[in-house]
This record gives sequence, structure tokens and C-alpha cells, in this order.
Amino acid sequence: ALADHAHERGMLLHLDGARLPNAAVALGVPFAEFTTDAGVDILSLGGTKNGAMGAEAVVVLSDRVPDGMKYLRKLNMQLASKMRFISAQLIALYGTDLWKRNATHSNAMAARLRAALADVPGVEFTQEPRANGVFAVLPEGVADRVREHFFFYDWDEAIREVRWMCSFDTTEEDIDSFAKLVRDAATA
Repeated sequence: ALADHAHERGMLLHLDGARLPNAAVALGVPFAEFTTDAGVDILSLGGTKNGAMGAEAVVVLSDRVPDGMKYLRKLNMQLASKMRFISAQLIALYGTDLWKRNATHSNAMAARLRAALADVPGVEFTQEPRANGVFAVLPEGVADRVREHFFFYDWDEAIREVRWMCSFDTTEEDIDSFAKLVRDAATA
């Protein structure tokens, strides 16, 4: 519906795909279902949040995109010297099932974190983690105590909601030690 709305008005639809692998795994669908099949014209395909180092791509999926798009990369200083070395990471990531394995792992770590904190007094979850993020409301002062050891963002300061993101390299030990800190801080 968004693509139709944009296209009827002569606009293009861009999808930010920084966590596209996590969404695809969580939904159990191929990329095409919510990109080309849904009418997306341009996709920002992330690599760094799924295991690559500095590898990001803009993927043109539609012939509605003007030909000048191919020149923007160099004009806007986004053309790295030896780009083939950066691009090799994307080939390794998306040319195999590595993207799926990494996303499956990070989503599982978010589920593990949610389960580890399910019974902690005063910790409330604002939504079930469907991908690699956990959103929780913490008792007063808990976030500050935990942040002495781990960095994370406040999502909504007004209600003390935080955002915890798990990644391809988050380990079970990371989750367990983080959950222990939250539990200790909440029950202190």
C-alpha cells in the first residue's frame, strides 16, 4: 500500500535495510517478499549490523530510479578506494546463508535476554522481541547502575524504557552476565 501510494504520486519508495536479515528471519520470509514484491524501489542494504566491517550498499531494485543514481556514489564521496575488498564481505554475507545464521543467532539472543529477565520484579517489557531488540521499562535507577558495565540507549526516558540490541556476535555468556547485572540492580 505504501509503494502504491508513493508511485501514484510519482515518488520512489526507499527501505532502510539495516536489520533486514533480522526481519526476514523473524517473519520466515525471503527478502523479495518485502522488497521487490512489495514495490520497494531503493534498498539500503546493511552489512555492519550483521557481521561486516563498514560494508553497506544501496541497491536499486526498480527501473523507476533515474539513471543518474549510478553517479551519486562517486559524487557524494561514497566510493571507497579498493571497493572490491569491502564488497567481498557483502558477497560472503548475502551470497551464502551467513546472513540468515547471523540474524537467527542475534534474534535468539534477544529471546534469551527476554526470558532471563521475565521474572525480575519491576522489569516490564513493552513488546515481545520478534527480532534482535528488547524493549523494557526498568525501575528507577536500574539503567544507570547497569550502564556502569554495559552501554545501551534509553528509548523513552519519560517512562524509563530502554532498548537492548543483540547482534551476530552476542554470546550466551554476554546475555547471562547482562541479565545478572539487571537482576541484581533491580533487586538491590
